[in-house]
Amino acid sequence: MGRTAAGRHRDRLLRHGADTVALGSRCGADGRSVDVAGWTWEYEGYEPAEARLRESLCTLGNGYFATRGALPECTADEVHYPGTYVAGCYNRLSSKVAGRRVENEDMVNLPNWLPLRFRLPGGAWLTPDTADVLEHREILHLAPGLFERMTRYDLGEGRTLTVRQERLVHMADPHMAALRTEFTAQRYAGPLEVEAALDGNVTNAGVARYRDLDGRHLTHVHGGIADAGTVWLRCRTRTSDIRIALAARLLADSPVSMRKDNGRAVHHTRLHLTPGHTVTVDKLVALHTSRDPAISDPLHAAVDRVGRVDGWAALVAPHRTAWGQLWRRGELDVPGEAGTILRLHLFHVLQTLSLHTADLDVGVPARGLHGEAYRGHVFWDELFVLPYLNLHFPEVSRSLLHYRYRRLERARTAARDAGRRGAMYPWQSGSDGREETQQLHLNPRSGRWLPDHTHLQHHVGSAIAYNVWQYCEASGDTEFLHTKGAEMLLQISRFWADAAEYDPHLGRHHIRGVVGPDEYHDAYPGSDRPGLDDNAYTNVTAAWVLAHTLDVLRSLPEPRRLELDERTGLDAGELDHWEEVSRTLHIPFHEGVISQFEGYGELEELDWHGYRKQYGDIRRLDRILEAEGDTVNRYQASKQADVLMLGYLFSPAELQALFGRLGHNLDEHIWRRTVDYYLHRTSHGSTLSGLVHGWVLARDRRAEAWAFCQEALQGDIADIQGGTTGEGIHLGAMAGTLDLVQRGLPGLETRNGALRLNPVPLPELSSYGFTIRYHGHWGVRLRLESGRLEIDVPASGPGPIDVRLPDRTARLQPGETGHLPLTD
Repeated sequence: MGRTAAGRHRDRLLRHGADTVALGSRCGADGRSVDVAGWTWEYEGYEPAEARLRESLCTLGNGYFATRGALPECTADEVHYPGTYVAGCYNRLSSKVAGRRVENEDMVNLPNWLPLRFRLPGGAWLTPDTADVLEHREILHLAPGLFERMTRYDLGEGRTLTVRQERLVHMADPHMAALRTEFTAQRYAGPLEVEAALDGNVTNAGVARYRDLDGRHLTHVHGGIADAGTVWLRCRTRTSDIRIALAARLLADSPVSMRKDNGRAVHHTRLHLTPGHTVTVDKLVALHTSRDPAISDPLHAAVDRVGRVDGWAALVAPHRTAWGQLWRRGELDVPGEAGTILRLHLFHVLQTLSLHTADLDVGVPARGLHGEAYRGHVFWDELFVLPYLNLHFPEVSRSLLHYRYRRLERARTAARDAGRRGAMYPWQSGSDGREETQQLHLNPRSGRWLPDHTHLQHHVGSAIAYNVWQYCEASGDTEFLHTKGAEMLLQISRFWADAAEYDPHLGRHHIRGVVGPDEYHDAYPGSDRPGLDDNAYTNVTAAWVLAHTLDVLRSLPEPRRLELDERTGLDAGELDHWEEVSRTLHIPFHEGVISQFEGYGELEELDWHGYRKQYGDIRRLDRILEAEGDTVNRYQASKQADVLMLGYLFSPAELQALFGRLGHNLDEHIWRRTVDYYLHRTSHGSTLSGLVHGWVLARDRRAEAWAFCQEALQGDIADIQGGTTGEGIHLGAMAGTLDLVQRGLPGLETRNGALRLNPVPLPELSSYGFTIRYHGHWGVRLRLESGRLEIDVPASGPGPIDVRLPDRTARLQPGETGHLPLTD
């Protein structure tokens, strides 16, 4: 979607009940609006420029696979992009780009199960792009997990055809999907041709800047006909050799014929319409791959599964039940517009990472299963996702950490290849855990392919270690901590200790040649060597990992500690070195603030006012400067929160203690100056930036916190990044907004066997509640309102819960409700 459409989205009105709250400063010039009721997300009118955005936000999924919210009668083109993605289904291809061959692994766009088109006999197939549309509406029903569309076509001479469809991707049976279509004619009696298909003629073409790369991931595409009115389509990925099979049935009150042609398996029927009478057609689809457990062959499994379904009604009931259970476990009670957006965010998190995910070998795809941006890769976004899951779906968190553990040996291999010990996890991961970061990236503004050095973001290892620790503290899963968790922590710590170089003149250790979360800065000005020295975020989190790994190792049962020592060759001398490095990593400062990296304060100041005046939106300042023949490496300008990420990960008390361990006094004045310094030098070119800034400012009790919280809430629904949401949602930002309410504003920490709370008074969100699962207690309800905290512990549970506030402690027994006054 272009800049103009993105601007229109930022100006939409959100209608919540009788109240109207402006997203931007004005209503869109076309007068259309996004209608939001408590449990629905609605779009009125047909807008081709907004189709990709709507398709992403109306995606349906179940954690195993997801399908974008494209209209079934529309094919992939510059307007529409129907995509279906199975979690963990990747394929690797090489392409020639800028005179060299590069290799990329992509999450594969699978055969399209949606196609269902219709026409009057002898006429053209009807689509909103080729026929007159009198009315159009798209509604995402969040509670039951259904997507509804209604379009009224003008057939001429006063005749109309209303098409209403409901769609589901089954949350109880992860291999099933269905589409119900209702046709109602007015002032027309006669036949209507309907064709439904499984289409294998698809490529990965959903992101414009990737189109110079080979996107033909499927091969051996064959269709066929089975018994009981079933058609099927099978294929395989070109290099990963994953076999994929879909089977479909079409249920109608008229005869259905079947055929196969040109990579498609097709159903055809001719309906008879009479004015005012509704005729229904149901399409049932099953999807399997060779990665699925407990099957002998994907094709047989798909044909068998779809053949056993009685019909639409038989699918809807268990689907609704499964969604109801998810909503109950993820309960979130936030009033007004913010609550509605948070519910949408939770909907998309649960569609990407559901209970079905716990059975899969997959990580957290940064853009969900909603599109092809970032090629479906796994970054550090789990740092923003797992904290929410830990307190609702810990089995899913554990599975996602297993993804990292299974790739520990690959991370150790990467470290050895780099001349290091321990485990060096990749910045971008896919199927097997090798580094998937692209060698070149395209600047769409200049049209130039540029070297990509973001693989130097080794802080991803610290994010994995942090997630291990957070999961175990929230769930009480000591078995995982003592086994796989301890081993990952050990190898990540070993890498950091080996990467640290001692400086005898300074008496401290350096970590050189890295890239921090900022991403704008990947080298010093004029240097031919990529990487920066002593990125503060990298060094502080490395110190944290080393210190906490030492704590874990000390707490291990002696037999397990002996096993781990034998398995890894760990000795006391190595642990002494870790202790030293954890206290002597160099943290640079300048002008009384923490430096983003060594030398940051010596960079030039940017003319922020001038660039905003010239370009308007300067979130992607790096692309603007490169197109001018300049580089952002020359300036004190950051893409997103970097140093301030420390305030996101650690409470003020934890951060002060961590800096104290490193020999620095980080009082509240230094931290506040640091926050202010980077506030004025960050362009927020990432959806995560507003989230982190809102979190940090809220913890610092700043009035401007809510503006950043609002930006985080609206990042995808208003497409703040200018067209990126149409390529896939930003899963980390969505989950992070949920965690802002769950942990950020209440100051909730799970530490040392207790629930610690230090709530932040935020006038714009003074009343909210949520439910968590904590140390075996299911459905613990917390509510903050009017200076009071209420905690309800269900009657069943393993024992009491210790609650610690800044000025008091309480112990709540199962079946007890605590009413605790809060002091400001």
